[in-house]
Amino acid sequence: MNILSIQSWVAYGHVGNASAVFPLQRLGAEVWAVNTVQFSNHTGYGDWTGRVASGAEIAALIDGIAARGVLGSCDGVLSGYMGSAEIGEAVAGAVRRVKAANPAAIYCCDPVIGDDDTDVYVRPGVPEFIRDVALKLADIATPNQFELRHLTGMACDTLDSAKAAVAAIQALGPRIVLVTSLTLADTPPDGIDMLVAENGRFHRLRTPRLPISVNGAGDAVAALFLFHCLRAGSAVGAMEAAGSSVHGLLRRTHEAGSREILTVAAQDEFVAPRDRFHAAVC
Repeated sequence: MNILSIQSWVAYGHVGNASAVFPLQRLGAEVWAVNTVQFSNHTGYGDWTGRVASGAEIAALIDGIAARGVLGSCDGVLSGYMGSAEIGEAVAGAVRRVKAANPAAIYCCDPVIGDDDTDVYVRPGVPEFIRDVALKLADIATPNQFELRHLTGMACDTLDSAKAAVAAIQALGPRIVLVTSLTLADTPPDGIDMLVAENGRFHRLRTPRLPISVNGAGDAVAALFLFHCLRAGSAVGAMEAAGSSVHGLLRRTHEAGSREILTVAAQDEFVAPRDRFHAAVC
């Protein structure tokens, strides 16, 4: 399995490609990583060094990969933090080129925009690009609850309203939508939900809520979900596998008291999670 992953990179810690690439490799995928930014650490620390790539630089890297004659063997494209709308255009160009070379390839758009505790943290124009361009190209979208609300303008605080918002995202293009970090009116205080929709059917996965606040878990979820969708072809099974693995990752991180997710130390959770959780029709 070959996956082209276009998202951010940090030297210290695990967000973006630094969160997605290793789990994919641990599961046996070849990852062609293209980094939209090169930062010392994630921005949650409040200060960092590094730079955002230009759209032309991203496009040139895709040209170089294409020159190897391998785009036809690319099974999936994963995009995350884009840095700018100009980078988004380069991502869209990469998706179009991969799909032209391999019509069976799947594009998973993780629409990184923000979160409830940070609000919007991407540059102006990025949310609009995601809504108007990226999602129309996507086969899979993996918004968190904040991003689902932001992209649709809908409340998303009950199961019915979340379903309606997911349907609005699907109307833009993605046939599969996975909503992460979901807290609904009927979600218990000690739980956190995921919701997946495909072919008009909805399933919800609930895992225990852990008293932890870290960055990068969503990037790992999107990568694992794409991998399991490609391998098994089941969105529900992919949610169960990705959710179980990331819960294990977060559990190990919480037990260690780490500020950064322990992607390497918890690597067995990607292959064989200790606790397996199962989805229910909703």
